[in-house]
Amino acid sequence: MQIPHWQLPPGVSHGTWEYTQRESIAEDYDDYFAFNSLFDFDEQVLAEEFATPGLIADLGCGTGRALVPLVRAGHRGLAVDLSLPMLQIVEQKAAEADLDIECLHANLVELTPDLIPDQSIDYAMCMFSTLGMIHGHANRQQMVSSTLRMLRPGGKFVLHVHNFWFNLRDPGGPWWVVRNLVEASLKRDLDAGDRYFPYRGVPDMFLHVFRASELRRLLTRAGFQVRRWVPLEVTRRHPLKYPWLFSTLRANGWIVVAQKPHAQLVADIAEGR
Repeated sequence: MQIPHWQLPPGVSHGTWEYTQRESIAEDYDDYFAFNSLFDFDEQVLAEEFATPGLIADLGCGTGRALVPLVRAGHRGLAVDLSLPMLQIVEQKAAEADLDIECLHANLVELTPDLIPDQSIDYAMCMFSTLGMIHGHANRQQMVSSTLRMLRPGGKFVLHVHNFWFNLRDPGGPWWVVRNLVEASLKRDLDAGDRYFPYRGVPDMFLHVFRASELRRLLTRAGFQVRRWVPLEVTRRHPLKYPWLFSTLRANGWIVVAQKPHAQLVADIAEGR
């Protein structure tokens, strides 16, 4: 039974809520992606950026596919997800392999200091376009700002999102892009880049796809410094070849590495200096 819109957690659409609550999706998640190499390049970037052992918050962790290898390599993990069935699988993996992973059942838009204290984690990641699953620009900004708050100065945030303009390559994509831009200018509850589509039995799955300028503003307004920007090729298994050639249109999406400035610079940003 679908719950009323006003009872949904902030930033969570009906489709996202259904996706996170289905036990069948969590139980089948690892098998569904077992022969998919999408995660390989993600793991490579994460290993490079999280070189020194520390506490990693995996924001929207799913079944821990990205977090578990990092913890096996010597990190500690904080697995955060709205899906209790997904977190139960993470707990099972951690127990079986004796991994230092703590699980937190929470909405990414509502990560208050009592859940994750200020400056308490070394690294954060939000992979597989999880940031795009948050509905509403203000909610996405809240999530990114909360991530900055919980990171220690100098801490890194690695995220992946999909590219709005890549839809031009799909059949009917140009019409969707034009229609979406027009509708977003007319409807207060629609942002340019909001998409609804059937996915794994969920009829109205939500995903926001980003323009590069939009993502940069989201990070810099929170106070992050963008350190690395990796445009991805069509299958998102590798970096885009010739990234200097219209990468804004050609990239399937981006993996971005942002960093929290050190203490004095954070204070200067907060005071507008």
